[in-house]
Amino acid sequence: VQLQACGGGLVLTGGSLRLSCAASGRTFTTSKMGWFRQAPGKEREFVARISWSGGVTYYADSVKGRFTISRDNAKKTVYLQMNSLKPEDTAVYYCAVGPLSTREYEYWGQGTLVTVSS
Repeated sequence: VQLQACGGGLVLTGGSLRLSCAASGRTFTTSKMGWFRQAPGKEREFVARISWSGGVTYYADSVKGRFTISRDNAKKTVYLQMNSLKPEDTAVYYCAVGPLSTREYEYWGQGTLVTVSS
């Protein structure tokens, strides 16, 4: 399984970005896809997840109402639409995939940097 994340960049406070994560290597019907982030000097934290088949979503409280996770099954791609960005959203964002039946993530993408400038 390979995950390719892209879409990061520099944006002003209040701006928007859309991250993409393209998956390849196998089917994902019983999987979940997640986005995590790691800010400088901080531990990696959960951002959002979506079940591949039913599209059920979960969000960290810090991003609820601002971020939206979605997926395109045909393209095996998961998106993270980020609106109303804040400087504290600055981090390297990682996508990951894992079994829906566990809390684990087995495969990780390489990360894409999001910088929100005030």
